[in-house]
Amino acid sequence: MITGSLVALITPMKSNGDVDKQKLDELIEFHLEAGTHGIVAVGTTGESATLTYEEHADVIRQVVETVKGRVPVIAGTGANSTHEAIDLTQRAKQAGADACLLVTPYYNKPTQEGLYQHFKAIAEAVDIPQILYNVPGRTACDMSNGTVLRLTGIANIVGIKDATGDLSRAKELIEAAPSDFAVYSGDDPTAVGLMLLGGKGNISVTANVAPKQVAQAAEAAIAGDKNTAEKIDQSVSILHEKLFVESNPIPVKWACAELGLCDFGIRLPLTVLSNENHDIVREALTQAGIAK
Repeated sequence: MITGSLVALITPMKSNGDVDKQKLDELIEFHLEAGTHGIVAVGTTGESATLTYEEHADVIRQVVETVKGRVPVIAGTGANSTHEAIDLTQRAKQAGADACLLVTPYYNKPTQEGLYQHFKAIAEAVDIPQILYNVPGRTACDMSNGTVLRLTGIANIVGIKDATGDLSRAKELIEAAPSDFAVYSGDDPTAVGLMLLGGKGNISVTANVAPKQVAQAAEAAIAGDKNTAEKIDQSVSILHEKLFVESNPIPVKWACAELGLCDFGIRLPLTVLSNENHDIVREALTQAGIAK
């Protein structure tokens, strides 16, 4: 089972929007040195919505090749077309990813039965561990705990990224799901709370700029060390808030560039962080003790 701090890795881009392959390699090494437990490539934070099919597959392949098995690589392969999700998941398997992360179909607004059939079809088509991803705030699609529990009966559906921020709902799911089914947080402000309830990790945006702290907090929370986990988490809690002052990944990409980890490149329809928010994010980095 994959556990711990799993960074929702940005896809670094040059100022013209091209994927910056050199900076991608450097970011991966930065995270491995800081103790990040796994890399999530080309998820929402990785701008999956604006990468081409070939770029999507290339980034996954590069991450796998650079990581060289040192930590698990989870590939974002979700789509609002079941056929496309299957194709992306097949490509991720061919590239050597350890697991795939599949977001609920956005815009379509499928029924709960449609969600079940969608994920069932992908799982049956591609023999690779698959993690569901529920983020209704971005997709206008909310997968119920009942549907998730139905899907736990499919052998290679091994977990879910719960980005609802609803700890009571997460608690119900953790208690009802099989012991080998992992519930991960996808909401940094409530991630430690979810892990203290029995969650297995945090697929984190904040980890892009504070990988050491997020990894240490995850380790403590999973071990049940509430005081240590909450103390470490508090030190970066301002980032959990201010890295969402505009739509993700706008603030976190700007923060990474501000820290010298990459250029300021981002793709339309997303734009570089607004000038009026520069000081807000910069101050958050300073308060968290990670600004240069």
